[in-house]
Amino acid sequence: MQNILSTFIQRFTLAVMLLMTPLMAQAQTASPEAMIRENIESFMSQINGKEDYYANNLDELKALVNDSLNEVADFRYIGASVMGSYFRNATPEQRSQFANVFRQTLIDTYTRGLVTFDYDELRVLSDQRGQRHEDQASVDMEVVANNGQVYPVSYSLRLSDGQWRVVNVIVNGINLGLTFRNQFDQAMRENNRDYDAVIRGWAPEIGVDELEQGGDA
Repeated sequence: MQNILSTFIQRFTLAVMLLMTPLMAQAQTASPEAMIRENIESFMSQINGKEDYYANNLDELKALVNDSLNEVADFRYIGASVMGSYFRNATPEQRSQFANVFRQTLIDTYTRGLVTFDYDELRVLSDQRGQRHEDQASVDMEVVANNGQVYPVSYSLRLSDGQWRVVNVIVNGINLGLTFRNQFDQAMRENNRDYDAVIRGWAPEIGVDELEQGGDA
């Protein structure tokens, strides 16, 4: 059970590793692939070798995660996507509140996961898929676990106001954005479409067995 939990933490944490990578203004002129490749090293250099320190100073790590997420993730876009068809009837206040709650749950989850994350290699693939649209891109990479197992990760990016922003992540074939959207839909059904109740109780989950088996996204 401990090994399964450890693997879950590794893969679920990895799903956001690039989300927390600081984006430098000069990198916006680079391709999404080059931007992510360069910034993986930049962010990892801030936490490598400091796991024990951050394990005992979670507030500092949480602040680092929060600052980094604000730079790279388009939470309003993600929030709207997760709310799906319910977004239209939500008030502006509810839309904004859900985006903030969604962000905070990710920060808390990834902060805890980062202090235990273990891997041998993170590598951005040299052979990337071509862009179908000028304002949309995907960047594929692989995570090599300590046991040698390789897990694919794909990041969806959107160009907004001249900046590339990550809007979704697919880990081992599991589309996290779609998974969260389904969970939001289920919560709305269970709470008689009470937006405020769903937002207050929002606690997204990805099943261990689901991540272990992977998907076809």
